[in-house]
Amino acid sequence: MITFFVCLIALIAAYFLYGALLDRVVGIDSKADVPSKTHYDGVDYMPLPRWRIFLIQLLNIAGTGPIFGAILGACYGPVAFLWITLGGIFMGAMHDYVAGVISLRNGGKSLPETIGKYLGGGMRKLSLVMIPILMVLVGGVFIVTPSKILTSMTDIPYLWWVGIVIAYYFIATIMPVDKIIGKIYPLFGAALILMALAMFGVITFGNYDIPELTTVDNMHFNAENLPIIPTLFISIACGAISGFHATQSPLMARCMTNEKQSRPIFFGAMISESIIALIWAAVAMAFFGGVEGLNTWMQDNGSDAGLAVSTISVTTLGTLGSILALLGVVAAPITSGDTAFRSARLIVADMLNYDQKPIINRLIVSLPLFAIGIGIAFIDFDIIWRYFAWSNQALSVVTLWMITSWLMRRGSRWSIVALIPALFMTYICSSFVFVSNQFIGMGACDAAYIYGAAATAIIGGLMMLLIKKGLRNGGEI
Repeated sequence: MITFFVCLIALIAAYFLYGALLDRVVGIDSKADVPSKTHYDGVDYMPLPRWRIFLIQLLNIAGTGPIFGAILGACYGPVAFLWITLGGIFMGAMHDYVAGVISLRNGGKSLPETIGKYLGGGMRKLSLVMIPILMVLVGGVFIVTPSKILTSMTDIPYLWWVGIVIAYYFIATIMPVDKIIGKIYPLFGAALILMALAMFGVITFGNYDIPELTTVDNMHFNAENLPIIPTLFISIACGAISGFHATQSPLMARCMTNEKQSRPIFFGAMISESIIALIWAAVAMAFFGGVEGLNTWMQDNGSDAGLAVSTISVTTLGTLGSILALLGVVAAPITSGDTAFRSARLIVADMLNYDQKPIINRLIVSLPLFAIGIGIAFIDFDIIWRYFAWSNQALSVVTLWMITSWLMRRGSRWSIVALIPALFMTYICSSFVFVSNQFIGMGACDAAYIYGAAATAIIGGLMMLLIKKGLRNGGEI
């Protein structure tokens, strides 16, 4: 258990050490005005208590990601601990924190607007297509998964559950943020933490052994087709870094009352998510008797991470486990689904400069988005998920380049904290295109990795040209 506890301590320490460094890098100003004051509208812009915002942010960015992704990533072996820890600290937490601060200082603007401001009009147009599609895709995914699970647990037909979930999403998306999200989501966020703490107790005090990191070899049962580089870094997204997070931060930036809240809300929520992912990766390996046992179980059960969560929870915690499993596989994805639709609404509204205070305006923007989401609910889930994971990480690449640009415009000598992650994730996403059979399908051969490196060099060069152009033109930061 030494590897597990070293990683856990590193994540906790990072909040106080690396988080404090980033406070200085971004220049947190406790006296600065915030969007909840300057743009108050009683719908999306309104002050909420810090503890509520933290729990809502954690739930928004988490969903089932740090649970399902961690279990799938655990099939690679203890090397997953390294990615969750190092990725969570130096990529995910930095990504969420600085992207959140950028939104906070730009009136709570949505991600496409800040991307456009710091990477240029062309990137804004690309993100205005890419990000709303991703948000509706997330919403569609989280219509399908809870509806299927609830159908299996009840006598109510799938279509009825789809209708119920969509109806809830619609109400939550157009209601003021303090009515449903502000009241219910902190409870679910706290329950997500309770679920992780319960699992921590199981592996700490139960008769379980967590494998140690003694090798970085790929232990996955399908190692030939799923190489660690780049597939592990795509499989474990929410527990390490996820572009989806930067779309959720503006929702909470509009509710903050002081810039000093940035570290606990943005950096702290991501570190918390990484801890949750670390715990579930450890639980998955320990419960099934090691990495080999986990791989055998996953092969026999179609790599169903939801079923793994249910089996582990019910076996180790009984009735409480059943409740927690229901939370993990139903409530958590539903809450991420509706904030995805809410984010899509705000992105479209920002793009059109369309006031969202009148409810009729919220309805006009939301209805087309939900029509697309309903259509997605009837597409083969495997097809949806296959491309969601990659596009999610591709969005993190764009966000990291935006952060690099923002830091360079500030004249910060610490722009390297974003530049290195930007180059790394650019390579991961580029090489995945060549390696994975979801795209070109060359497999884990030297040529695929060389092409990935070449693509990274080209993309990196183009991004630096955009950044240099922005530096020459100047403008607000």
